[in-house]
Amino acid sequence: MNHTDTQPIVEVKNLNCRYGAFHAVSDLSFSVKPGEIYALLGTNGAGKTTTLETVEGHRTASSGTVKLFGETAVKAKTRSRTGIMLQESGFAGDLTVKESVELFGSVSGRKDSVAQLLDAVQLSHRAKTRVTQLSGGEKRRLDFATAIYGSPELVFLDEPTNALDPESRDAMWGLVRELNNAGSTIVLTTHYLEEAERHAHRIGLMHNGAMALEGTIDELVRSYPALISFTSTREVAAALPNSERFTLEGNSLVLATQNLQQDLLQLLTWADNHRLHLENLRAQSSSLADVFRAVANGSAPAGNAPVAGSTAA
Repeated sequence: MNHTDTQPIVEVKNLNCRYGAFHAVSDLSFSVKPGEIYALLGTNGAGKTTTLETVEGHRTASSGTVKLFGETAVKAKTRSRTGIMLQESGFAGDLTVKESVELFGSVSGRKDSVAQLLDAVQLSHRAKTRVTQLSGGEKRRLDFATAIYGSPELVFLDEPTNALDPESRDAMWGLVRELNNAGSTIVLTTHYLEEAERHAHRIGLMHNGAMALEGTIDELVRSYPALISFTSTREVAAALPNSERFTLEGNSLVLATQNLQQDLLQLLTWADNHRLHLENLRAQSSSLADVFRAVANGSAPAGNAPVAGSTAA
């Protein structure tokens, strides 16, 4: 997928959202290019849902600008090009599943096969069931069906896999990838970091209402050191070169490194030359979860992560 187009599908500049004295979103800027899957993540209370609802046109910004397809987001002509999956559905409980999709489809102005769509989200067998009789997971699949009705150019997914079992989550992500491969741009929030790590082309990580870090998963992960650890023994501790680089955590020696391959090779070569056995040896690359925890704890990751507001693809 080529993300080199210069015109963003979503463009947010200096967005501020206040609720009385509370500053929920502070001077936030980011953009999403055509064909991207962009994950907007955040610690609890970071302001990601407020941001997404403002971009979708459900909330009014205190200041700043939001554009979709180069137009002010609230303009009606952008709505027919946009699908939205909210955290909680607003379906009428007395309508059936089929009637709900038909209603939302008619409002969207797009065309689709309701039967094929219900089959894709595994709700064909519930087509005549009233919404009030659906389980939480089934309601999420119905939310998703209405959001992707007619394959919109831009799809917002707010916690799309919440309440879904693993099999349903995998099926939903399969449909998201199909949409994206067909050209749809996806903007999502999720508490499942592994989903963002696996599927998103770029990630914006918010904290305290502002953008803390932004970039590809590789860029974010490279900003946080990998770890090498093994059980400390007297023999190893006495002979270990560059011991000042290691920290003692419990009964383990731990090395934080930005060059995992080189440092691991040197350590193994040294141990082999000295005929030493490194017990419980582990080498672990950093993950999005490591970066997320660092931001949540108020410690910026080391290295050269893109700064807030970066538009690198």
